[in-house]
Amino acid sequence: MASSSKEKNKAPAKLWGGRFAEKTAASVEAFTASIHYDARLYKHDIAGSRAHAKMLAKQGLISAKERDQILKGLGQIEREIEAGTFVFRPELEDIHMNIEKTLVEKIGPAGEKLHTARSRNDQVALDVRLYLREECRNLIALLAGLQKAFVVLARTYQHAVMPGYTHLQRAQPVLVAHHMLAYYEMFGRDRERLSDALKRINVMPLGAAALAGTGLPIDRAFVAKELDFPKITANSMDTVGDRDFIIEFMSAASLVQIHLSRLSEELVLWTTEEFSFVTLADSFCTGSSIMPQKKNPDIPELIRGKSGRVVGNLMSLLMLLKGLPMTYNRDLQEDKEPLFDTVDTVSQSVAIMSQLLGNLQFNEARLAAGLGGGYMTATDLADYLVLKNIPFRQAHAIVGRTVAFCLSKGKELTELTLKELQKFSEVIEGDVFKVLSIEGSVASRVSPGGTSGKMVAKALKRAEKEMGISA
Repeated sequence: MASSSKEKNKAPAKLWGGRFAEKTAASVEAFTASIHYDARLYKHDIAGSRAHAKMLAKQGLISAKERDQILKGLGQIEREIEAGTFVFRPELEDIHMNIEKTLVEKIGPAGEKLHTARSRNDQVALDVRLYLREECRNLIALLAGLQKAFVVLARTYQHAVMPGYTHLQRAQPVLVAHHMLAYYEMFGRDRERLSDALKRINVMPLGAAALAGTGLPIDRAFVAKELDFPKITANSMDTVGDRDFIIEFMSAASLVQIHLSRLSEELVLWTTEEFSFVTLADSFCTGSSIMPQKKNPDIPELIRGKSGRVVGNLMSLLMLLKGLPMTYNRDLQEDKEPLFDTVDTVSQSVAIMSQLLGNLQFNEARLAAGLGGGYMTATDLADYLVLKNIPFRQAHAIVGRTVAFCLSKGKELTELTLKELQKFSEVIEGDVFKVLSIEGSVASRVSPGGTSGKMVAKALKRAEKEMGISA
């Protein structure tokens, strides 16, 4: 006998389907499924389930035999996923249900006990924290590698001098090493921010259940120890609705990408014919499909471009949380794609930038040529006058008039005679020419954090020690 339309629409054996009389519409299944992106959480989901199963057995909620069956089944599933033979089923919605349903099919009733005292709400919170803890540590390590690349460049070009810029106008001469160590400091702060965020990521949420905790005798501290969490979350409602730790990570990661973008902009400028300060290895550049002479700095350009999507991901998460009431809402499913994309984008950008810098060469002759013009030792002349007991504002005005005179005569400060200089201030003496030289200017910057060779040598030594690099 043909089945009735009512029977055809009968609810299938969903793991949550007991309350439902009709099957889920195909469009709803497709719209709500997340398995196509959260499958990457499989090893974290399995790790959490292993710890949970051990805890359930310890507390007498399942038998030792059932625990062993569960652990064996989870091991089989993990091996199948890693071998690429596991069949992910979109109708099972997410990684949690795919693993649990397959576990039940493999080991029977024992698998149905695994979800005792937990909800997908605290389960997904655990998975994401485990995932993000791992990725945050990976990114911190990648940033350390990037810092090392700057330290190596600083040591290689320790004594080379280049123009320093403000407003993208030549300002004062600085050591190349000083410039490289500026980025070392910048990315060091990024590592510190991520390390601090890691403290709030590394908190164990399992046991909050759906939102109110559970009446079953669980041991959250045991699970935390199994999964190497130093502490557990304090409030079950906050636990399942909290995504602050993701936003904090994405904020720090966005700043990493912005710093990479600033560096990329300098590299793009420095590789132009107009600057020609650096040469990128051919292996990190591409050519033009129509102009055979072109060598394009695509890697820095792409990193600069990707900063937009990373910041966009952060904005997406902020807006996601903006209007959400307590506690868990399905909206939170939308946290993973921006998070995963940020992790992938920033980690890849840091890694490839480290490789690019390892093959970077500075054109010292071009740097030296760039030091001419721009009156970059004008501030040194003002400082010279201050040391002759002239108030700085008066010194500033005197040097301004001197530069104006140079412009009218087409001369550099170093090309003026002592007699010409003394027209603007009678305190100027023959020792002024040492001050006006590029070498003298750099050497004079002895304030802590300055660009003098002495200060840079100290900073470089400290950086090498921090990075474990032998000088």
